[in-house]
Amino acid sequence: MLVDIHNHILPGLDDGAQSMEEAILLATNAVANGVTHIIATPHHLNRKYTNSSAEVKEAVANLYRELFRENIPVKILPGQEIHLTANILDELDNNLLTLANSGKYILIELPNNHIPTNTLEVFYQIQLKGYIPIIAHPERNSVLRRNKQLLYEFVSKGALIQITASSLIGVNGRSLKKYTKVLIKHNLVHFISSDAHHYLERPFLLKKAYQYITKKFSKSHVTYYCENANHVIFGTEFQPLPPICFKKKSSNMN
Repeated sequence: MLVDIHNHILPGLDDGAQSMEEAILLATNAVANGVTHIIATPHHLNRKYTNSSAEVKEAVANLYRELFRENIPVKILPGQEIHLTANILDELDNNLLTLANSGKYILIELPNNHIPTNTLEVFYQIQLKGYIPIIAHPERNSVLRRNKQLLYEFVSKGALIQITASSLIGVNGRSLKKYTKVLIKHNLVHFISSDAHHYLERPFLLKKAYQYITKKFSKSHVTYYCENANHVIFGTEFQPLPPICFKKKSSNMN
């Protein structure tokens, strides 16, 4: 069982697959990467896209029907990539989807150029409601790139981290590759996901990412990330590796 917890495979809902044909090609690419379960996570509440839970579930059912017809052996499950907004706590009880609709994990996208001042409090409130926040691709956030200690604080307070396969293997540049490697060394990564959008331009790349991790770190790292993703499917909790603090000079960077 190999689970991808973050991608944009559902056709026509956001900036990912634009047609059923593209979605099928992307699913074929996922299978070539060994993926057996895809949690589809279209953008939600990010000012440009709003995808209700009902719309997502319908799109998942339609795509899964087509994949079954085409004999493509991958299962599609519903989710959302939820932008961190002021009313996220109100939405949580009404129109937000947990990953795989399992009632436990929520994928949250932070703004690219700042961290809202109440982020820690929002994460705390989310956890009080029984959910676990997963921060999507922190390597994209300019504040977290400068201040890795802040990411350590989020993880210390119960948040989990997902980095993108393409960042880790260098497709998105050397600086993001270096940054994501440092996060792994400090036990600040819990999931490797594709964030796939297009079968050619932004494919899954999970196979290359796991090969890279095996070579640079260990096979046990790969096992850890795969098992964590399995927990997301079933909505079960797991014990993350203890995060390693950064030196003082890292936490004071601006």
